[in-house]
Amino acid sequence: MPSPHETETGSATGSGAVSATAAPAPVRSREDIDPRGRSRDRSWPPTPQPLPFPVIDNHCHLDFADGDQSLSVPEHVARAAAVGVDAQITIGSDLEAVRWTAALLASEACPPSLRGGVAVHPNEAALHARGTDHDGNPLISLGTALAEVSELLRGPGMVVVGETGLDWFRTSRQDSTARAAQIESFRAHIALAKELDLPLQIHDRDAHRDVLEILETDGAPERTVFHCFSGDAEFARTCVDRGYFLSFAGTVTFKNAGELRGALAEVGLGRVMVETDAPFLTPMPYRGRPNSSYLIPLTMATIADVTGVDLEKACRTIRATTQHVYDWPEAAAA
Repeated sequence: MPSPHETETGSATGSGAVSATAAPAPVRSREDIDPRGRSRDRSWPPTPQPLPFPVIDNHCHLDFADGDQSLSVPEHVARAAAVGVDAQITIGSDLEAVRWTAALLASEACPPSLRGGVAVHPNEAALHARGTDHDGNPLISLGTALAEVSELLRGPGMVVVGETGLDWFRTSRQDSTARAAQIESFRAHIALAKELDLPLQIHDRDAHRDVLEILETDGAPERTVFHCFSGDAEFARTCVDRGYFLSFAGTVTFKNAGELRGALAEVGLGRVMVETDAPFLTPMPYRGRPNSSYLIPLTMATIADVTGVDLEKACRTIRATTQHVYDWPEAAAA
């Protein structure tokens, strides 16, 4: 996902504490970090046909509100369950979202099928190292932010460290301070995943070579996931050969994503999972409209088609992989 500090909106240093008996409401709108979206179609896409076998959305952002009618966390979960997406992992990747995610998972109203993960997003790492957000508001140090993430990952419902990694698209690779901060943060999260024996979700944007180099140097966690995989067939093969997992989002359905579909075809389903990255990356034919886990059947249809596997078998394979990666017991699903 993008960083919430990439536009004019404010600091993520506020507390996310809520009542333990209520699921917290989303803390920001998608337009907060993508103001161009104010002119888009904000109506919710129609509900697709249910999947023949349930799958898990292993990466979404329920801290965001989107759509002409904002959905609550229980509404997102109920819509997803109705089409065979019976569990989700919500990711918090700046401090406000990190605290929100921890509060949600600790609340008595948290749906039993929901799990989470937290980290300092690579673009956020650069801001914490600088000490201010884009508006000049003060931010705590990167070390302090990482310490808070470490503490909250030990709370209830946390099943993954992420998203972390490198982003040379939003943060210039030529900015030595930002580059060093992203690398420091990535390495800290790798160590944390190994310490806690949790999987690692990687954000890799225009940084394939550097991400692989750091994983090789530091030693990748046993369960390493490339969230919203964005590489070509050669990169996909390299990742799978190293034992990593690839998670495909709605981008695999985009008309201009032939290279991404080629990557999926190259590796097949053995180490593949599915996600939304909601509220972003809405699958075709609804690209640009609000996204939620209930739209995963559209992405699954493309995954099955590209890999030449019938939809039920694709769902069964991907679900088994997801449960393995996140130590997900069957009873945890709705």
